[in-house]
Amino acid sequence: MHNSVRDLISLECSVLETDTDQTDPLRPFDGRQSEVAAELQRGVCRAFRARGHSVVTELSLANGRRADVVALSPGGDVLIVEIKSCLLDYRSDAKWQDYLSYCDRLYFAVASDFLCEVIPVAAGLILADRYGAELMREPIEERLSAARRKAMMLCFARAAALRLQRHLDPGCGFEI
Repeated sequence: MHNSVRDLISLECSVLETDTDQTDPLRPFDGRQSEVAAELQRGVCRAFRARGHSVVTELSLANGRRADVVALSPGGDVLIVEIKSCLLDYRSDAKWQDYLSYCDRLYFAVASDFLCEVIPVAAGLILADRYGAELMREPIEERLSAARRKAMMLCFARAAALRLQRHLDPGCGFEI
């Protein structure tokens, strides 16, 4: 994404942001996304964990894309959630189709004031805020091949294990 588009998205999305303290422990902000996106991501992760899913955020895929949230269901389903913080973010980002071959189901997570009619009907729809999320529509399911499922599970497991190690030993000398 060009810096000018990124600046426009940040400007439009800043209308949705509140003037809260940056050190707020409830806001998981790693610098990769806007504050609004980080809050939506937090709510989505909470909702999926409440449903028994394991989640990893900002997971790099084999095609070079990075999924906002990847959830692994207790039954082994791989779900990807694309977070859209505002309408301009959605309209300026067509890469979501690149996620379809890496998941069984693809969802969009948006805030409650988002114009939901623009979200493709084949995709799932989640309304989220910083405290949780509600599934509004299930997506069309496209099952992964066995080989792709194994690759995604290994990718998920490695990322989760490496992040845990980084948490346990911050000076370990590697980035994820």
